[in-house]
Amino acid sequence: MTYELRFQRLINAKREVVFDLFTEQGAQLAFYQQGEAAWIVRSECELRVGGVWSVEFGPSEDEVYRHRHVFNVIDRPRRLLMTTTETRPDGSSFDTETEIRFEEQGWQTLMTVRQIGFLTEVLRDEHTVGLPEAFAQSERFVGGEVPGLHAEHHGTGSDTPN
Repeated sequence: MTYELRFQRLINAKREVVFDLFTEQGAQLAFYQQGEAAWIVRSECELRVGGVWSVEFGPSEDEVYRHRHVFNVIDRPRRLLMTTTETRPDGSSFDTETEIRFEEQGWQTLMTVRQIGFLTEVLRDEHTVGLPEAFAQSERFVGGEVPGLHAEHHGTGSDTPN
């Protein structure tokens, strides 16, 4: 048996804007940033089917998590589907399937992350800790509040864990 995680956020921007900005380097960095000055985030992405988005993040060089996402589906501006291998600081690793959906809700976008394949409830629940901040950082990036962005859409959203 495996466990599923689903997390949603309503973002005040059109779907195409959210999708395009999320697939840029800056938003990918913002998604993994936790708002702490010493927090480490490194990201490289080849956005194509079969391409890899590699992310390293953590509170210090001694405690770095590594995510390797391989793109299986890129359906702009609706959906990304990836196989994700997560390697933890202790060297252990596991695979999940990660789907990110971008659904129009009028002039807003409901962004949903669904991850399946967690081996335990505890492991799944660990991932809910950082997701609210990840979505908040993504929304700040889309809204132009993160340096290096030239977007026209601002606003606040709401978190909805399922």
